[in-house]
Amino acid sequence: MLSPLTHDDPATVASYRLLARLGSGGMGTVYLARTPGGRTVALKTVHARLATDPAFRARFRLETDAARIIGARHGAAVVDADPLAETPWLATEYVLGPPLDDAVALGGPLPEPTVRALGAALAGALAQLHSSDVVHRDLKPSNVLVTAYGPKIIDFGIARAAGDEHLTRTGAAAGTPAFMSPEQASGQEHPPAGDVFALAGVLVFAATGRGPFGTGSPADLLYRVRYAEPDLTGVPEALLPLLTACLAKDPAARPTTGTLTDLLHDGHGEFADHLPPLLLTDIARRATDVWLHSPHRLPAPAGAALAETTPDTPLSRRRLFSVGGAALLGVAAAGGGAWLLLGSGGAPTGAAPSPTGPTAIPATTASDGAPAALWQGASLDREESITPLIAGDVVGFAETVSFRALDTRKGTELWNDPLPEPNQITTDGTYFYATDGPGYGPSALRIRTLAPRTGQEAARVIELKGFEGSMFGTDVLTASGGSLFASSRVGDRADDRFTGRLLISVDLRTGREVWRQPYAGGNARPWLSQVVGGLLVIGKNSDDLTSFELQARDVRTGRRLWRRSVPLEESQSYSPGQLATDERHVYLGGDRLRALRLTDGAVAWEHGSGSAFGLPAVSGGLVYANQAGRGLVVVSADEGAKRWEEAPSERRLTPELLSVPVVGTRYVYAPVQGGLSGVDRVTRRSAWVFPTDATRYVVDRTRTRILGAGASSVVAVPFA
Repeated sequence: MLSPLTHDDPATVASYRLLARLGSGGMGTVYLARTPGGRTVALKTVHARLATDPAFRARFRLETDAARIIGARHGAAVVDADPLAETPWLATEYVLGPPLDDAVALGGPLPEPTVRALGAALAGALAQLHSSDVVHRDLKPSNVLVTAYGPKIIDFGIARAAGDEHLTRTGAAAGTPAFMSPEQASGQEHPPAGDVFALAGVLVFAATGRGPFGTGSPADLLYRVRYAEPDLTGVPEALLPLLTACLAKDPAARPTTGTLTDLLHDGHGEFADHLPPLLLTDIARRATDVWLHSPHRLPAPAGAALAETTPDTPLSRRRLFSVGGAALLGVAAAGGGAWLLLGSGGAPTGAAPSPTGPTAIPATTASDGAPAALWQGASLDREESITPLIAGDVVGFAETVSFRALDTRKGTELWNDPLPEPNQITTDGTYFYATDGPGYGPSALRIRTLAPRTGQEAARVIELKGFEGSMFGTDVLTASGGSLFASSRVGDRADDRFTGRLLISVDLRTGREVWRQPYAGGNARPWLSQVVGGLLVIGKNSDDLTSFELQARDVRTGRRLWRRSVPLEESQSYSPGQLATDERHVYLGGDRLRALRLTDGAVAWEHGSGSAFGLPAVSGGLVYANQAGRGLVVVSADEGAKRWEEAPSERRLTPELLSVPVVGTRYVYAPVQGGLSGVDRVTRRSAWVFPTDATRYVVDRTRTRILGAGASSVVAVPFA
């Protein structure tokens, strides 16, 4: 619950002394703090860089106002705030109670009397919000703190006045997919009845341990919320009629918060009388832990960068403004009384370097000897979803608003297509392949073959009837050897009879489906895939985002040969194109470097433990990866024995763990916060750092330039 302060955390904010971290994410950090008089508070700060955005400051002020409206009875009381400070901050009471999801994880689903008491109190809290014309819009288990005196609602980061469209455009779906209302999932206005729908989902979770629409990718969840019936298995029979009414697709058919309070409240005892003993014990333990906690600050890691770390980039506008598109996922910080907003990738704070923005090409030689950019241009790629795609002498960037194709030699734009989403385009090195589906009528999967230099269709459009080809129904995995591999949903959209997802192979020459195989898991992004010999190797983060699921299939038949799950929470931030394989193994980072055999998926070797290793690259029989606090580490690909590691240099560098190194003849290009470090393979020291916000790199066909893509720029750097 409480984590030590890091070496670069401030000692105080205003008059508050910081004691520990409660949580940190892409947009803010929440601390346990005390006033000079000894009052314990949860203090949220936001990154200074975000504070320069007027819209973000406006949201922060609204968050503070909404927290004040709900007050101390139903929320975390606002103690103090300064939304106009250089670094805005908000101090609230420190709530002594676990988030509802932690409470359920602790002792399992809650008994019916507890669910009733919880629902009645939450309905009263929402009634108070709605009476002030404020809707929460992100009610979910992690935003409900369970105390001995009643539940408290937190995280008003996307709350706003009913009907206010100034900060959220029509068509944007903001919230958490599993607990959204159908109207919210469609990008429409979220009325007070939308909070009632979300409340019913929270109560289903409390009673069963799962949401009413299951788990899976945001797109799948949004579809179920809009069209599928909720799964109420396990809900106490007496609550079924009321929760069913709350989960009606039509907002007008849902009961009011007042009706909910009347029907749920049993009129007996205090709230604590309805809580299980194990939950009461946990609340008491948390109260004790706060006062027994000894403030501790972690030392600066070896080689830590002096520059301030920066947050993850926000979700793309393109995603938010697509009807039924992927959603902004807000996660409440552990420990309660705290608001924590995470960016799209869900990567740790500092995972993305500070963007340089569109700049001129640097001088011929930088002061430290870094090479000049061959070309550099502006980009808008806030999600940083996939690595650049190489087709001949063209590099393609799947950006926030379009897919752009540039000449690898000059950086000039050749064409621009606003249609393909990052999960709908791939390449086999010769052509680009983009998928889509018809906007109306029977569903179908259409595959376009695009000439790299013109973007024009180089072959007839392939159309497979019965598949859902939209961005919500199909994810392209890869293309190789004349075949395209994808995950696609089967069914007829005209009557919404979808039967689930399949892995499919399509012959790009004949336009025929080669094979289809059932896929038991969900579609949590991202997919990473590569064809190695006769194997289609597929990796993706698990639906619960705690592990990395790998499997190998026969490319001819699609038959699964093996499947392996590796604990790896960071995998949700991986991008397609970052799967490292050779003819023998697939290589993974995480809490150690691992090599899995391609023959059976078994662990061939492991290297290191007790540290964090980044995404690896393999070249010439060696595996290269960044290691936290150290830098580049090189091990043998056959047995994982250390060959060499980066020697300390005069500059202090922080290795990037979510970017793949690029291996050259003279240098290993190691991503670090703020740029790309050229590690000399002879001296094994960083010779220079090229400043860039790029995080994903590929090498062109001529092997003379590295092509990088970041949140705000694209760049070509000489490759040696």
